[in-house]
Amino acid sequence: MVRPRDLDDLSDVVTNGREHIARGLGRSYGDAAQLAGGTVVDMTAIQGADLDPATGILTAMAGTSLSEILDLAVPQGWFLPVTPGTRHVTLGGAIAADVHGKNHHRDGSFGAHIESLQLLTVEGRVVDVQPESELFSATLGGMGLTGVIISAGIRLIPIENTAMSVHTQAAPDLATTMQALLDSDANYRYSVAWADLSDRRGRGLVMSADHAPAGENPGSPAAEQGWDRAISLPDWCPGIVNKFTVKIFNNIWYTLGKRRTGRRIESLDSFFYPLDRVDFWNRLYGERGFLQYQFVVPHDHEDTLFEIAEVLARMATPVSLAVLKRMGEASPGYLSFPMPGWSLAVDMPLGDPELGRILDECDSRVAEAGGRTYLAKDSRLRRRFLEEMYPNLPNWRDVQAEIDPDRRLRSNLSLRLGLTR
Repeated sequence: MVRPRDLDDLSDVVTNGREHIARGLGRSYGDAAQLAGGTVVDMTAIQGADLDPATGILTAMAGTSLSEILDLAVPQGWFLPVTPGTRHVTLGGAIAADVHGKNHHRDGSFGAHIESLQLLTVEGRVVDVQPESELFSATLGGMGLTGVIISAGIRLIPIENTAMSVHTQAAPDLATTMQALLDSDANYRYSVAWADLSDRRGRGLVMSADHAPAGENPGSPAAEQGWDRAISLPDWCPGIVNKFTVKIFNNIWYTLGKRRTGRRIESLDSFFYPLDRVDFWNRLYGERGFLQYQFVVPHDHEDTLFEIAEVLARMATPVSLAVLKRMGEASPGYLSFPMPGWSLAVDMPLGDPELGRILDECDSRVAEAGGRTYLAKDSRLRRRFLEEMYPNLPNWRDVQAEIDPDRRLRSNLSLRLGLTR
């Protein structure tokens, strides 16, 4: 791994003839930013951001984290147009994965809000990538395989304070949870559901929200400032995620959620980034770690989602977290994950030798339904499903081959899946 200090250093790294891949803050759950035998380019020193407070246009270097962008923008009345579930993602990583959030049904993915994009090619050229171009479509969601993203301009959205107006409702089963999401999408900018797959019915909690108007606040200055008092799990933390603990946690969480139904005021961090309150939360899974499996299927294939949820609920491995979202229009990214339909993301501890076979069966159902799995979260997809899940893959390969004819852009993900030719 190398950590270039500036753009000159970066140019030297990418033009030295070695295979390489850029890396941000390492929040991908798979091998997208790893490269055995090659060079991993740590982009976190290539940072800095500037905001025009009159227009809300933010221009930032790719190594700038979303946390740093929020620290700059929120006090001036602006917020990210799309954000994933953590602040600890770089701008370049957000573009390379074309991240989505709780507002995809209304605002699309991250790429829908990009004004400008600069890419450093393997030849050392800085290219201004136009949003309407094929290179933009290949770079957005392209997992860093068209070049190193060095900077971008994005359109922020105005907010009146740091408060969120959140409405919570409990649902007794998965079908009711999905209907509640459908009903809330027309009235709220943000919506997401927690589903309990330790309960065979798939009961859930649906959280719908909007940015609160001026005058509302989360209650205390500490809450408005975010997670300044985050706790950190030690490296000796034992793995405690199993069927028994998951069942207890889900019962408690659902009971608390039912008591909190209706409207309440929360801080931005409480609603968008709850896991950021616990540093190294992944240590709860022990040394073997965990796997996240996320897929999307079209709206007219709800039966596939129900079938997969049933399979996941019955298997020996517990689903420690399940998040359901409804997605809107697809982005122009050839390898972008979002598409109109239902997305389910589940976390599971590793260890069960049957887990791979079960997820292969789930992949087969997703592909048959015209859906796909998320490459930014993937660590085990089989090659045979790739072209079926991503029909624009040939277009992406054509652009990638033109921008990188000597095949110097590589990652463990691209090698495992045979992305490049």
